[in-house]
Amino acid sequence: MRHFGHIAPEVRQRLFHQEPCVFTAESPARMLSVALGATLYSPATRPRLAEDIVKQIDRGVVSMVLCLEDSIDDSEVPGAEENLVRQFGVLADGCPDMELPLLFVRVRTPEQIPDLVQRLGGSARLLSGFVLPKFTEERGVPFLEALTASEAASGRRLFAMPVLESPDLLYRESRVDTLAGIFRAVDKYRDRVLALRLGVTDFCSSYGLRRAPDMTAYDVQIVASVIADVVNVLGRADGTGFTVTGPVWEYFRVQERMFKPQLRRSPFTPEAEDLRNALIEHDMDGLLREISLDRANGLLGKTCIHPSHVLPVHALSVVSHEEYSDAQDILRPERGGGGVLRSAYTNKMNEVKPHRAWAERTLQRAEVFGVANEDIGFVELLAAGLPG
Repeated sequence: MRHFGHIAPEVRQRLFHQEPCVFTAESPARMLSVALGATLYSPATRPRLAEDIVKQIDRGVVSMVLCLEDSIDDSEVPGAEENLVRQFGVLADGCPDMELPLLFVRVRTPEQIPDLVQRLGGSARLLSGFVLPKFTEERGVPFLEALTASEAASGRRLFAMPVLESPDLLYRESRVDTLAGIFRAVDKYRDRVLALRLGVTDFCSSYGLRRAPDMTAYDVQIVASVIADVVNVLGRADGTGFTVTGPVWEYFRVQERMFKPQLRRSPFTPEAEDLRNALIEHDMDGLLREISLDRANGLLGKTCIHPSHVLPVHALSVVSHEEYSDAQDILRPERGGGGVLRSAYTNKMNEVKPHRAWAERTLQRAEVFGVANEDIGFVELLAAGLPG
């Protein structure tokens, strides 16, 4: 797998100063946690699930979650489990040499983990791990214990992606204790926890809220405060933190607008005006703004429920040539003592010690998403990755 691997090599060469690296499901956890990108969710009830998974490869998808939880009715769970096992068998038999996306299963109970691993049999080799819902210390530890036991029994490396969506995390009076408990749980199983996912839809539901397509999660103050505290406790750059992924974007069709589009004309050439109009028409301007705010607030990657959201997430994850230049300058060995230097682009100050953690994270992102050429921005990356 590689990001933007679905576009022609000669196009990638034109777009990238440094192309995205190749990785597999067996790559180091540090790399995979950064490489998740837009993680596409799909109900496990889909009758052509195996076919759908293969189809997403041509859309640039590198990670998927097959959901047995909130996306399906309670009565559908047994049938969804049977379908999941059957579809994994189809993939294992029909695509033995194909590099599939990283596949995770979102379960409801800890008991489902060993049961599914056993039922999958040999096709469990296609499984990268499990998504653990409504994660707190008390609720989450049994999931992590079940995952660890299933890993030992199957001989297959399995990762956990806890979803932070419990009301206890949202409510002010219980938030600090809940965050401390979550940290204890994931720290104990650090080698198994690939990333932490934010369940913002559940946060909103606790107050009867739903953000409109022209508002981001950061415009809903109760949600923004939780994101800030999660990053504060669980996303630190001192070696104790985890990758925290951005919240889901719920919209993929135009709604009646109250506010002006949030996508400026200036990055779009006259030839790309149709692309700008299409993004606005499908409420993508709000998504692009939220992805930018995710990055500014320390989140990486995003939960997606529609294939059209994948390319914007990946295009805005590519490291710009300017960011790359700054990061390299900051991390030069001769800068180990600190100091301040003018950026190569002569438009900012790079202070070596305070900016070191940012530079290290930027180069990790550059490895898996690539570095754009000097004259390439997100508009060109979006246009190049669109189908047909």
